[in-house]
Amino acid sequence: MKAIVATGYGAPDVLKLQQVDKPQPKENEVLVKVHASSVTTADGMMRTSKPYFGRLVTGLTKPKHPIPGTGFSGVVEAVGEKVESFQPGDEVFGETTLGFSTNAEYFTIPEKGVILHKPDNLSFTDAATFCDGHLTSLNFLKEIAQIKPGQRVLINGASGSLGTAAVQIAKYMGAEVTGVCSTRNVGLVKSLGADFVIDYTKKDFTKADKTYDVVYDTVGKSSYSKSKNILSESGLYVSPVLKFSLLLKMIWTSLFSKKKAKFSATGLRSDEDLRKQLTDLVTLFQEGKLKTVIDRQYPLEKVAEAHTYIASGHKKGNVVIIVQPENDSLW
Repeated sequence: MKAIVATGYGAPDVLKLQQVDKPQPKENEVLVKVHASSVTTADGMMRTSKPYFGRLVTGLTKPKHPIPGTGFSGVVEAVGEKVESFQPGDEVFGETTLGFSTNAEYFTIPEKGVILHKPDNLSFTDAATFCDGHLTSLNFLKEIAQIKPGQRVLINGASGSLGTAAVQIAKYMGAEVTGVCSTRNVGLVKSLGADFVIDYTKKDFTKADKTYDVVYDTVGKSSYSKSKNILSESGLYVSPVLKFSLLLKMIWTSLFSKKKAKFSATGLRSDEDLRKQLTDLVTLFQEGKLKTVIDRQYPLEKVAEAHTYIASGHKKGNVVIIVQPENDSLW
């Protein structure tokens, strides 16, 4: 089968299209024929292995799982003999977390992994992205920040994958939402439900004239230190971008400050927790409260080009790899 293989850590050109053996499902696994998979900012961080201490998880000298990609949608090709919840022909979607491997024509995933049946009215394209922006932002806003109706929430990077999801989810949870983005994306962020939008090319959001209960820095381009003056008395700065400085602030604020800094690795939560949150997201989608913003689509052989585009910093919403477009009746 065809797959993208990371030949080492480094620039996007370490990602090569290669012929590799088609995996076979173990007794408790599902073999998925991929229709679409995701490429994310986090994938780029894994490719470059930054921060470097992440290599303790991903592999010291080269990726432990050489085929990148975590989000997916597709059709079940085969199942192991002990699998009960899925059968060949089922349309599915989900996330492989630290198993990666979805930038390929086929991959295997445990039956009890982060995999759900795909709703008929959810396209393969949109489904492949659910576990990046949508799932991560739901985890941060509901589980980490525990947003309550009426709270003020500021979302930095509101036009990205995590940000476009966060604006919608925070509004659904009853918050007053302020989005931060560039001039060209102001209209997009407003259309997703933001009450206020700050154009970072014109104004520094950390010098805003009001305070926020939560600052969700989806892109990690600010910091707790820069944001603490706009946090309410017991405000919270949260970010999915791991930095050593953020870890230090987490420790310091847990001991000495009412204002807190927090980080969470959504992909390290249990598969059971992630499946439940993914189910909640499907409910929001079915209620018409959550839509997916797709920026660009690339064929499998151009994953490196997709990484280059994401690294440029101009992405809005999600980037998707199309592996089997001819089989998707919704395209």
